[in-house]
Amino acid sequence: MKTVILCGGKGTRMSALTEKIPKPLVAIGEKPVLWHIMKIYASQGFDSFVLCLGYKGSEIKKYFEKNNSEKWKIEFADTGENSTKSQRLEKVKKLISDENFFLAYGDDLSNVDLKKLKKFHEKNKKIVTVTAVKMESPFGILETNAKNEIIKFYEKPILDYWLNGGYMVLNKKIFNYLKFGELEKEVFEKLVREKEIQAFKHSGEWKTMNTLKDNQELNELWENGKAFWKIW
Repeated sequence: MKTVILCGGKGTRMSALTEKIPKPLVAIGEKPVLWHIMKIYASQGFDSFVLCLGYKGSEIKKYFEKNNSEKWKIEFADTGENSTKSQRLEKVKKLISDENFFLAYGDDLSNVDLKKLKKFHEKNKKIVTVTAVKMESPFGILETNAKNEIIKFYEKPILDYWLNGGYMVLNKKIFNYLKFGELEKEVFEKLVREKEIQAFKHSGEWKTMNTLKDNQELNELWENGKAFWKIW
């Protein structure tokens, strides 16, 4: 079962880090975040990858051609610098032969159990299964009473709603829907209306790397031996 990873974005919120390299190559410790994501999958038995390249995609290809000591099977697909996620998926359709495949973003780290995710998807027989996660608020939250007096502070609490954490499983029927528009908007919204998309609720840990601050925090976790995604 293949894992398709979307790693073609420009990473504009990463400041100077992505001027010379694409965001998936931004390092955590001594390895790119993309390597960490692939290691999460490979450590659970899924070591066949399709990388959807875009912005500075040649740098990703060069990196893994020189640094694939893990012996992962990697297929590189140039899906265009300005393509949408749906367009990137459409361009790798010919590389997907199994009934289902994993789909990941190139910047999310988690300790999700991928075998349980796969079984959940196969049991429910939906076109898409999304790993749903709860995230930590980037800000402190305060609580007030009827007089607007502050009665309690909550320092960056876990927010009480679910969001798309990536780590998806898709049935190949998804290729019939990509023409409707962008993946997370028109395509997923159509699947919602048809009741063909399901949430796999992950109560474990998850963190994305969208900003320079995120990268610094992930590096601190790695250096201090607290990398929750290191399940190998």
